[in-house]
Amino acid sequence: MHNTKIEQLLEFLKEDPSDRFTLYALALEYEKTNPEKAHFYFELLLQEHPEYLATYYHAGKFYEKSDKEASRSIYKKGMALALTLRNTKTYNELQNALQQLSEEEYD
Repeated sequence: MHNTKIEQLLEFLKEDPSDRFTLYALALEYEKTNPEKAHFYFELLLQEHPEYLATYYHAGKFYEKSDKEASRSIYKKGMALALTLRNTKTYNELQNALQQLSEEEYD
């Protein structure tokens, strides 16, 4: 069975290779079935579109599975960006995720 959502997103990416939302959507879709490709798209977003705040929560959660230090760093960078953008809702979400990660490590 073909994954038509991913195929459609890849077509969007061909039309506009720098579209942050398409890269983000691909990372989320691939996270379900292909962690290597999800990793590629999260890294691409973090490196080439560090101002895209939506990336930080999901990328942090993704990295929690394999690299807790990277996850912690991603949450902190996202929190700093959220402060700069005055986005308290996202700041609080990232702060809560970071706190949960810290608590899990001590359980």
